[in-house]
Amino acid sequence: MVSKKVSIYSIFLFGLLTITQSRADDFVFNPTNGTARVVIIENSNAISDFAPNDSVVQQMVNRGVADLTGKTNVSAAWRSLISSNDVVGIKVFSGGGEISGTRPATVAAIIRALLDAGISTNRIIIWDKRQDDLRSAGFVALGRQLGVRVASCVEAGFDPTNFYLPDSPVIGMLLYGDMEFGKKGDGVGRKSFVSKIVSQQITKIISVAPLLNENGIGVCGQLYSVAIGSVDNTFRFEGDADRLAVAVPEIYALPAIGDKVVLNVTDALLGQYEGGAKGLLHYSEVLNQLWFSRDPVALDTLAVKELAREREAHDAPEVKPNLALYENAALLQLGVNETNKIRVEKFR
Repeated sequence: MVSKKVSIYSIFLFGLLTITQSRADDFVFNPTNGTARVVIIENSNAISDFAPNDSVVQQMVNRGVADLTGKTNVSAAWRSLISSNDVVGIKVFSGGGEISGTRPATVAAIIRALLDAGISTNRIIIWDKRQDDLRSAGFVALGRQLGVRVASCVEAGFDPTNFYLPDSPVIGMLLYGDMEFGKKGDGVGRKSFVSKIVSQQITKIISVAPLLNENGIGVCGQLYSVAIGSVDNTFRFEGDADRLAVAVPEIYALPAIGDKVVLNVTDALLGQYEGGAKGLLHYSEVLNQLWFSRDPVALDTLAVKELAREREAHDAPEVKPNLALYENAALLQLGVNETNKIRVEKFR
Protein backbone atom coordinates (compact mmCIF):
# COMPACT_ATOMS: atom_id res chain seq x y z
CA MET A 1 0.00 0.00 0.00
CA VAL A 2 1.08 3.61 -0.40
CA SER A 3 2.75 4.80 2.77
CA LYS A 4 1.31 7.68 4.78
CA LYS A 5 4.56 9.55 4.35
CA VAL A 6 4.26 9.45 0.56
CA SER A 7 0.62 10.58 0.55
CA ILE A 8 1.26 13.53 2.86
CA TYR A 9 4.27 14.52 0.78
CA SER A 10 2.32 14.35 -2.48
CA ILE A 11 -0.35 16.71 -1.15
CA PHE A 12 2.39 19.11 -0.11
CA LEU A 13 4.27 18.71 -3.36
CA PHE A 14 1.40 19.40 -5.72
CA GLY A 15 0.21 22.33 -3.61
CA LEU A 16 3.49 24.09 -3.00
CA LEU A 17 6.31 22.84 -5.20
CA THR A 18 6.96 24.24 -8.65
CA ILE A 19 9.17 21.94 -10.68
CA THR A 20 11.67 23.84 -12.79
CA GLN A 21 14.39 23.07 -15.28
CA SER A 22 17.85 23.92 -13.96
CA ARG A 23 21.53 23.39 -14.57
CA ALA A 24 23.66 20.93 -12.59
CA ASP A 25 25.29 23.83 -10.79
CA ASP A 26 21.98 25.54 -9.96
CA PHE A 27 20.45 23.21 -7.37
CA VAL A 28 17.88 24.79 -5.07
CA PHE A 29 18.75 22.93 -1.92
CA ASN A 30 16.37 22.04 0.89
CA PRO A 31 17.82 21.81 4.42
CA THR A 32 15.65 18.82 5.36
CA ASN A 33 18.38 16.34 6.24
CA GLY A 34 21.64 16.17 8.17
CA THR A 35 24.93 15.30 6.57
CA ALA A 36 25.81 12.46 4.24
CA ARG A 37 29.02 10.51 3.98
CA VAL A 38 30.42 9.19 0.71
CA VAL A 39 33.52 7.03 0.42
CA ILE A 40 35.28 7.02 -2.96
CA ILE A 41 37.87 4.37 -3.71
CA GLU A 42 40.09 5.00 -6.73
CA ASN A 43 42.66 2.69 -8.26
CA SER A 44 44.34 3.52 -11.57
CA ASN A 45 44.64 -0.20 -12.35
CA ALA A 46 40.91 -0.93 -12.04
CA ILE A 47 40.19 -0.63 -15.79
CA SER A 48 42.29 -1.67 -18.78
CA ASP A 49 40.91 -1.31 -22.32
CA PHE A 50 37.47 -0.80 -20.76
CA ALA A 51 37.71 -4.20 -19.04
CA PRO A 52 37.72 -4.31 -15.21
CA ASN A 53 40.58 -5.98 -13.36
CA ASP A 54 38.73 -8.42 -11.08
CA SER A 55 41.31 -8.59 -8.31
CA VAL A 56 41.67 -4.81 -8.14
CA VAL A 57 37.91 -4.29 -8.10
CA GLN A 58 37.68 -6.83 -5.25
CA GLN A 59 40.20 -4.82 -3.24
CA MET A 60 38.25 -1.62 -3.92
CA VAL A 61 34.95 -3.15 -2.79
CA ASN A 62 36.52 -4.55 0.36
CA ARG A 63 38.11 -1.27 1.31
CA GLY A 64 35.06 0.80 0.45
CA VAL A 65 32.68 -1.19 2.64
CA ALA A 66 35.18 -1.37 5.49
CA ASP A 67 35.85 2.38 5.40
CA LEU A 68 32.14 3.25 5.15
CA THR A 69 31.17 1.08 8.12
CA GLY A 70 34.25 1.87 10.18
CA LYS A 71 35.22 -1.79 10.53
CA THR A 72 38.76 -3.08 10.23
CA ASN A 73 37.57 -6.55 9.20
CA VAL A 74 35.81 -6.82 5.84
CA SER A 75 33.50 -9.64 6.90
CA ALA A 76 32.54 -7.73 10.03
CA ALA A 77 31.76 -4.73 7.84
CA TRP A 78 29.30 -6.75 5.76
CA ARG A 79 27.77 -8.37 8.82
CA SER A 80 27.06 -4.88 10.22
CA LEU A 81 24.80 -4.35 7.20
CA ILE A 82 23.41 -7.83 6.58
CA SER A 83 22.76 -10.88 8.75
CA SER A 84 23.01 -14.52 7.75
CA ASN A 85 19.20 -14.74 7.91
CA ASP A 86 18.68 -12.01 5.32
CA VAL A 87 17.93 -12.59 1.67
CA VAL A 88 20.11 -10.05 -0.13
CA GLY A 89 18.92 -8.57 -3.41
CA ILE A 90 21.68 -6.93 -5.45
CA LYS A 91 19.89 -4.42 -7.66
CA VAL A 92 21.75 -3.82 -10.91
CA PHE A 93 21.07 -1.51 -13.83
CA SER A 94 21.48 -3.94 -16.72
CA GLY A 95 19.88 -1.84 -19.45
CA GLY A 96 23.21 -0.17 -20.19
CA GLY A 97 24.87 -3.48 -21.03
CA GLU A 98 27.98 -5.11 -19.64
CA ILE A 99 30.29 -2.13 -20.18
CA SER A 100 28.15 0.98 -19.68
CA GLY A 101 25.64 -0.39 -17.16
CA THR A 102 26.39 -1.93 -13.78
CA ARG A 103 29.48 -4.05 -14.40
CA PRO A 104 29.44 -7.77 -13.51
CA ALA A 105 32.95 -7.45 -12.06
CA THR A 106 31.68 -5.04 -9.40
CA VAL A 107 28.74 -7.29 -8.53
CA ALA A 108 31.00 -10.36 -8.47
CA ALA A 109 33.28 -8.64 -5.95
CA ILE A 110 30.29 -7.85 -3.71
CA ILE A 111 29.01 -11.43 -3.92
CA ARG A 112 32.39 -12.93 -3.07
CA ALA A 113 32.66 -10.62 -0.08
CA LEU A 114 29.16 -11.62 1.07
CA LEU A 115 30.07 -15.29 0.77
CA ASP A 116 33.21 -14.70 2.83
CA ALA A 117 31.03 -12.98 5.43
CA GLY A 118 28.88 -16.09 5.81
CA ILE A 119 25.93 -15.28 3.55
CA SER A 120 24.97 -18.47 1.70
CA THR A 121 24.52 -18.56 -2.07
CA ASN A 122 20.81 -19.36 -1.77
CA ARG A 123 20.29 -16.06 0.06
CA ILE A 124 21.76 -13.85 -2.67
CA ILE A 125 19.75 -12.65 -5.68
CA ILE A 126 20.97 -10.49 -8.56
CA TRP A 127 17.90 -8.72 -9.90
CA ASP A 128 16.60 -6.17 -12.33
CA LYS A 129 13.40 -5.58 -14.21
CA ARG A 130 13.87 -7.68 -17.36
CA GLN A 131 15.53 -11.04 -17.93
CA ASP A 132 16.76 -10.17 -21.43
CA ASP A 133 18.71 -7.20 -20.07
CA LEU A 134 20.20 -9.31 -17.29
CA ARG A 135 21.29 -11.92 -19.80
CA SER A 136 22.73 -9.42 -22.28
CA ALA A 137 24.69 -7.65 -19.54
CA GLY A 138 26.32 -10.90 -18.39
CA PHE A 139 24.51 -11.37 -15.08
CA VAL A 140 22.86 -14.69 -15.94
CA ALA A 141 26.29 -16.11 -16.71
CA LEU A 142 27.68 -14.55 -13.52
CA GLY A 143 24.91 -16.14 -11.47
CA ARG A 144 25.75 -19.57 -12.86
CA GLN A 145 29.43 -18.99 -12.19
CA LEU A 146 28.96 -17.99 -8.55
CA GLY A 147 25.96 -20.21 -7.82
CA VAL A 148 23.53 -17.40 -6.98
CA ARG A 149 20.07 -16.73 -8.29
CA VAL A 150 19.38 -14.19 -11.04
CA ALA A 151 15.78 -12.96 -11.20
CA SER A 152 13.73 -10.40 -13.12
CA CYS A 153 10.68 -8.54 -11.84
CA VAL A 154 8.60 -9.14 -14.96
CA GLU A 155 9.12 -12.89 -14.94
CA ALA A 156 8.60 -13.15 -11.15
CA GLY A 157 5.36 -11.16 -11.31
CA PHE A 158 3.99 -8.34 -9.21
CA ASP A 159 2.31 -8.14 -5.80
CA PRO A 160 -1.38 -7.13 -6.01
CA THR A 161 -1.36 -5.97 -2.37
CA ASN A 162 1.62 -3.62 -2.65
CA PHE A 163 1.51 -0.70 -5.06
CA TYR A 164 2.17 2.95 -5.80
CA LEU A 165 -0.85 5.13 -6.59
CA PRO A 166 -0.02 8.75 -7.53
CA ASP A 167 -2.17 11.45 -5.97
CA SER A 168 -2.50 12.97 -9.43
CA PRO A 169 -3.89 10.22 -11.72
CA VAL A 170 -1.49 9.33 -14.51
CA ILE A 171 -2.71 6.60 -16.85
CA GLY A 172 -0.37 5.43 -19.52
CA MET A 173 -0.12 2.57 -21.95
CA LEU A 174 0.22 -0.75 -20.14
CA LEU A 175 2.89 -3.01 -21.60
CA TYR A 176 3.14 -6.78 -21.77
CA GLY A 177 4.42 -7.94 -18.38
CA ASP A 178 2.58 -5.24 -16.44
CA MET A 179 0.16 -6.76 -13.95
CA GLU A 180 -2.96 -5.15 -15.43
CA PHE A 181 -1.96 -5.57 -19.08
CA GLY A 182 -5.03 -6.47 -21.13
CA LYS A 183 -7.50 -5.59 -18.37
CA LYS A 184 -10.35 -3.10 -18.71
CA GLY A 185 -12.35 -1.07 -16.22
CA ASP A 186 -12.24 1.93 -13.92
CA GLY A 187 -8.89 2.44 -12.23
CA VAL A 188 -6.96 0.10 -14.51
CA GLY A 189 -3.53 1.53 -15.23
CA ARG A 190 -3.42 3.93 -12.29
CA LYS A 191 -1.30 1.75 -10.00
CA SER A 192 2.29 0.57 -10.23
CA PHE A 193 2.60 -2.77 -8.45
CA VAL A 194 5.74 -3.73 -6.55
CA SER A 195 7.64 -6.78 -7.76
CA LYS A 196 7.20 -9.96 -5.75
CA ILE A 197 11.00 -10.18 -5.65
CA VAL A 198 11.09 -6.94 -3.65
CA SER A 199 7.98 -7.28 -1.50
CA GLN A 200 8.05 -11.03 -0.76
CA GLN A 201 11.51 -12.47 -1.32
CA ILE A 202 14.37 -10.14 -0.40
CA THR A 203 14.87 -8.53 3.00
CA LYS A 204 17.86 -6.27 2.22
CA ILE A 205 18.82 -4.43 -0.96
CA ILE A 206 22.29 -3.48 -2.16
CA SER A 207 21.94 -1.04 -5.06
CA VAL A 208 24.76 -0.95 -7.61
CA ALA A 209 24.11 1.75 -10.21
CA PRO A 210 26.40 2.93 -13.00
CA LEU A 211 27.65 6.46 -13.58
CA LEU A 212 25.51 6.77 -16.70
CA ASN A 213 23.68 9.83 -17.96
CA GLU A 214 19.93 10.22 -18.35
CA ASN A 215 19.04 13.41 -20.17
CA GLY A 216 15.75 14.01 -18.38
CA ILE A 217 16.93 13.66 -14.76
CA GLY A 218 20.72 13.70 -15.07
CA VAL A 219 21.74 10.14 -14.18
CA CYS A 220 20.50 6.55 -14.27
CA GLY A 221 21.41 6.51 -10.63
CA GLN A 222 20.47 4.97 -7.30
CA LEU A 223 16.98 6.45 -7.01
CA TYR A 224 15.98 5.88 -10.62
CA SER A 225 17.39 2.35 -10.82
CA VAL A 226 15.75 1.08 -7.64
CA ALA A 227 12.40 2.85 -8.04
CA ILE A 228 11.73 2.21 -11.73
CA GLY A 229 13.21 -1.28 -11.48
CA SER A 230 10.96 -2.32 -8.57
CA VAL A 231 7.48 -1.67 -10.00
CA ASP A 232 5.46 -2.20 -13.17
CA ASN A 233 3.50 0.32 -15.24
CA THR A 234 6.39 2.80 -15.42
CA PHE A 235 6.10 3.65 -19.11
CA ARG A 236 3.73 6.47 -18.08
CA PHE A 237 6.60 8.15 -16.19
CA GLU A 238 9.60 7.41 -18.37
CA GLY A 239 10.44 9.99 -20.99
CA ASP A 240 8.77 12.75 -18.95
CA ALA A 241 11.22 14.38 -16.55
CA ASP A 242 8.49 16.19 -14.60
CA ARG A 243 6.61 12.96 -13.93
CA LEU A 244 9.82 11.13 -13.05
CA ALA A 245 10.76 13.89 -10.62
CA VAL A 246 7.62 13.13 -8.61
CA ALA A 247 7.19 9.39 -9.14
CA VAL A 248 10.76 8.17 -8.53
CA PRO A 249 11.14 9.56 -4.97
CA GLU A 250 7.60 8.52 -4.02
CA ILE A 251 8.11 4.97 -5.29
CA TYR A 252 11.48 4.73 -3.55
CA ALA A 253 9.83 5.89 -0.31
CA LEU A 254 7.45 2.92 -0.23
CA PRO A 255 8.37 0.85 2.87
CA ALA A 256 8.62 -2.32 0.77
CA ILE A 257 11.38 -0.69 -1.28
CA GLY A 258 13.40 2.11 0.28
CA ASP A 259 13.36 0.74 3.81
CA LYS A 260 15.23 -2.35 2.61
CA VAL A 261 18.18 -0.53 1.02
CA VAL A 262 21.25 -0.87 3.25
CA LEU A 263 24.03 0.09 0.85
CA ASN A 264 24.41 2.10 -2.36
CA VAL A 265 27.38 1.66 -4.67
CA THR A 266 27.93 3.87 -7.69
CA ASP A 267 29.96 1.97 -10.27
CA ALA A 268 32.14 4.81 -11.52
CA LEU A 269 34.83 2.70 -13.13
CA LEU A 270 33.60 4.48 -16.24
CA GLY A 271 31.47 7.59 -16.52
CA GLN A 272 29.32 7.87 -19.65
CA TYR A 273 28.16 11.45 -20.10
CA GLU A 274 26.02 10.93 -23.22
CA GLY A 275 23.87 8.16 -24.66
CA GLY A 276 21.74 7.05 -21.71
CA ALA A 277 21.12 3.31 -21.56
CA LYS A 278 22.83 2.82 -24.93
CA GLY A 279 26.49 2.00 -24.41
CA LEU A 280 28.65 4.59 -26.18
CA LEU A 281 32.27 4.26 -25.12
CA HIS A 282 33.38 7.26 -27.18
CA TYR A 283 31.27 9.35 -24.80
CA SER A 284 32.86 7.81 -21.72
CA GLU A 285 35.65 8.75 -19.36
CA VAL A 286 37.68 6.23 -17.36
CA LEU A 287 37.52 7.19 -13.69
CA ASN A 288 38.64 3.93 -12.01
CA GLN A 289 36.38 4.68 -9.03
CA LEU A 290 33.71 3.05 -6.86
CA TRP A 291 31.53 5.25 -4.64
CA PHE A 292 29.93 3.94 -1.43
CA SER A 293 27.24 5.50 0.76
CA ARG A 294 24.13 4.80 2.80
CA ASP A 295 22.61 7.89 1.14
CA PRO A 296 21.28 7.40 -2.42
CA VAL A 297 20.48 11.09 -2.90
CA ALA A 298 24.00 12.19 -2.07
CA LEU A 299 25.47 9.71 -4.57
CA ASP A 300 23.09 10.81 -7.32
CA THR A 301 23.78 14.48 -6.58
CA LEU A 302 27.51 13.90 -6.98
CA ALA A 303 26.92 11.78 -10.08
CA VAL A 304 24.95 14.53 -11.85
CA LYS A 305 27.71 17.03 -11.14
CA GLU A 306 30.44 14.63 -12.27
CA LEU A 307 28.70 13.94 -15.58
CA ALA A 308 28.28 17.70 -16.11
CA ARG A 309 32.01 18.09 -15.51
CA GLU A 310 32.78 15.38 -18.06
CA ARG A 311 30.60 17.00 -20.71
CA GLU A 312 32.34 20.31 -20.16
CA ALA A 313 35.78 18.70 -20.28
CA HIS A 314 34.97 17.00 -23.58
CA ASP A 315 33.19 20.01 -25.13
CA ALA A 316 30.01 17.96 -25.36
CA PRO A 317 26.63 19.65 -25.76
CA GLU A 318 25.21 20.97 -22.51
CA VAL A 319 22.37 18.95 -20.99
CA LYS A 320 19.78 20.67 -18.81
CA PRO A 321 18.10 17.89 -16.83
CA ASN A 322 15.19 18.49 -14.50
CA LEU A 323 16.85 18.21 -11.11
CA ALA A 324 13.64 18.53 -9.08
CA LEU A 325 13.79 14.76 -8.51
CA TYR A 326 16.65 15.21 -6.05
CA GLU A 327 14.98 18.15 -4.32
CA ASN A 328 11.83 16.05 -3.95
CA ALA A 329 13.85 13.13 -2.60
CA ALA A 330 15.36 15.43 0.03
CA LEU A 331 11.87 16.63 0.99
CA LEU A 332 10.93 13.00 1.52
CA GLN A 333 14.03 12.67 3.71
CA LEU A 334 15.52 10.00 1.47
CA GLY A 335 18.89 11.70 1.67
CA VAL A 336 20.93 14.86 1.22
CA ASN A 337 21.10 16.93 -1.98
CA GLU A 338 23.14 19.80 -0.58
CA THR A 339 26.75 19.44 -1.69
CA ASN A 340 28.03 21.35 1.33
CA LYS A 341 26.43 18.67 3.53
CA ILE A 342 28.01 15.75 1.66
CA ARG A 343 31.30 14.67 3.20
CA VAL A 344 33.44 12.94 0.59
CA GLU A 345 36.34 10.77 1.73
CA LYS A 346 38.52 9.76 -1.19
CA PHE A 347 41.17 7.04 -1.02
CA ARG A 348 43.66 5.89 -3.65
